[in-house]
Amino acid sequence: MEILDKNNKQQFSEYERFNLLHGGFMQSLKWANVKSNWAWEAVLSRNERGVLRGVCLVLIRKIPFTGTAFMYAPHGPIVDWSDRETVGDIFEGINAIAEKYRAYRFMCDPLFEENVRALNALGFSHNENAEETIQPRANYVLKNIGGKTEEELIAMFKPDCRNRVRKAARKGVYCRRCGVEALDDFYPLMRQTGRRDGFLIRPREYFARFLNSFTEEQCRLFMCYAEIDGREVPLSGAVAVRYGNVGSYVYGASSDDNRNLYPNYLMQFEMMKWAVGGGCDVYDFGGIPHFDDENDPAYGLYRFKKGFNGEVVVYSGEYIYDFRPNTARLADICSGIAFVRREHERRNTQLKHEKINA
Repeated sequence: MEILDKNNKQQFSEYERFNLLHGGFMQSLKWANVKSNWAWEAVLSRNERGVLRGVCLVLIRKIPFTGTAFMYAPHGPIVDWSDRETVGDIFEGINAIAEKYRAYRFMCDPLFEENVRALNALGFSHNENAEETIQPRANYVLKNIGGKTEEELIAMFKPDCRNRVRKAARKGVYCRRCGVEALDDFYPLMRQTGRRDGFLIRPREYFARFLNSFTEEQCRLFMCYAEIDGREVPLSGAVAVRYGNVGSYVYGASSDDNRNLYPNYLMQFEMMKWAVGGGCDVYDFGGIPHFDDENDPAYGLYRFKKGFNGEVVVYSGEYIYDFRPNTARLADICSGIAFVRREHERRNTQLKHEKINA
């Protein structure tokens, strides 16, 4: 077991190469730059020949008033879950980090569709039926897209979806692959989407960090426009990542107006083509909360995504290990208070921006 030395460029490169082959972008060390309000450490595990066999990025949030911390491995660790020895070695490193930060709890949510018995054996608790989780339990994915031509890719969609992709282009919608320079077009759409769908949005600076933390080959902002009344109007936008074998739709926004132009359909298609061009074989549409309940307000999201004719993947969920159970209750209360304060401040900031830009 090794704790990554942040000054060791070779370790950085080894970690990232391993994660590119076996993990996802949330276990990339670049993700730590995006989550700049968290501290971070990383664990590496090697076999007897010194070859990497597992890694784990650990984000660390210090809890106010308690002198303790909460640790989280988003979509990690990256390990063969049947290899109990490596799992134990990774957990030894997590223990060492917990001692350093006096952490009371560690949580992870592996990209694994079965119950992780190796974590159960180490004493982790797991609520198999939990609905409120940090990362979505259920995602919608389109598999076997690798090497597909544009015609072969669109032929995979259901007829209605295929027609709407084509209608968008016929109606004059076009999509650009952008970077931070297009955030001035994207962020107002994000504010509209947050108001329309009733969720708090992240600050503009967060999206700038996201785009700047990964390379242009790995992360892009896709923007759909149309010429309306003689001017270029932004209709929809999305942040997409292609990392390893998977292209992922991560954040999306759209205008309240001109929805009959179907920009979201064309945007998804363009992101898929970009994923294929980067060697990806899987396209991840992201979460589909309450996909099994047609009466839930969120079901429309699933209805839109399933038009692309993919499949539902349900992950095993969150696993929790409490290092200091007696501290956990107080820390949960304090972290809850801090969360409410942060969300209140974010909402106030959002409202100020809306008044300024009204």
